[in-house]
Amino acid sequence: MAESTTMEKLPFLWEGTDRNGKKVKGKSSAANEAAVRADLRRQGVVPSKIKKQGKSLFGGASTITTADIAIFSRQLATMLSAGIPLVQAIEIVGTGHENAAMQKLLMSIKVDVEGGSALAEALAKHPLYFDDLFVNLVESGEQAGALETLLDKIATYKEKTEAIKKKIKKAVTYPAAVLVVAFVVTIILMIFVIPAFEDLFKGFGADLPAFTRVVIEMSQFIRDKGWFIALLIGAAVATFLYFKKRSRPMRHFLDRLTLKMPIIGPIMVKAAIARYARTLSTMFSAGVPLVEALESVSGATGNIVFELGVLDIRDEVATGQRLQQAMENTDLFPNMVIQMIAVGEESGSLDAMSAKVADFYEEDVDNAVDNLSSLLEPMIMSILGVLVGGLVVAMYLPIFKMGAVI
Repeated sequence: MAESTTMEKLPFLWEGTDRNGKKVKGKSSAANEAAVRADLRRQGVVPSKIKKQGKSLFGGASTITTADIAIFSRQLATMLSAGIPLVQAIEIVGTGHENAAMQKLLMSIKVDVEGGSALAEALAKHPLYFDDLFVNLVESGEQAGALETLLDKIATYKEKTEAIKKKIKKAVTYPAAVLVVAFVVTIILMIFVIPAFEDLFKGFGADLPAFTRVVIEMSQFIRDKGWFIALLIGAAVATFLYFKKRSRPMRHFLDRLTLKMPIIGPIMVKAAIARYARTLSTMFSAGVPLVEALESVSGATGNIVFELGVLDIRDEVATGQRLQQAMENTDLFPNMVIQMIAVGEESGSLDAMSAKVADFYEEDVDNAVDNLSSLLEPMIMSILGVLVGGLVVAMYLPIFKMGAVI
């Protein structure tokens, strides 16, 4: 095989002049600068400047997201359906991608497939981007001769699960961001604004209201011990994140606690059920045996409590128990879900009924998040008003008192 075929393509930015002497510029993917120069000359462009495209300052262009993988699945399915050979389809998707890291990944997969590897085998070499679920479905598609159909199902699955994740992030991020802003504003007032009022009040020669004294003492404490408090909070957050990432028992405790929280808990339960049903539907419709499918489903629920519950379901189903009864034994699923799964089992349409469960709960999560946002907005504004308004009132109370005396 020629070296130019196996060599990794890289993105280059170029400038030059065309046949009419007009300045032009653009972007090309090639193995090296010489290949770009030769390609431009074939197009009638005289290059004046060629440079390798650098990585984004914030890593945006060099980070592969779930959305990138979903788009790749959708584009590859479309091209295979149009009759384009697999290797050529991967190359077209790769060279047309704006993300340099995604280009590099797809060119690596293309080289493996050209070398005789199955697509599933090539994808399995990159577990950071293609999990067991993705690889298993692609393998099923290759074996059944319906790769484009399975890729389309994967793309739909990825898009649906990503939409759920975005909804959950929206439910948590907005109030957290507003509360952080309120905290920062309060600290700024405590450190810079209140000391100015404190200096002003020293010349009054009268006792300050109790509320004002409390706020001034808090300001003094933050100025004197603020660095120590910040260090303590930073250490606590770093320790929490460290153990959250590395300690499975702690993650289990946090996931269980999250499910029991008011307002947020029910949303997280619905999201986990939606992911469970969507993954089960996708796997089962691809012809993956139920016990094997449940193995992948467990890791896709996004919550350790549900993950362990699904593994228990898998063990029971492996011993001959019906899926409906095994789900009921976990006490994690509402009766409506169990009954729909039972109907799917009895009618031989488990994939279709699971998809209906997923559709219902995905829509339910959408509505719950929208309602939560509407509920939290006035609550957050009230908290902001109490924090900032309370500090302003505390500082103006002595001035009002003096005005009343005069």
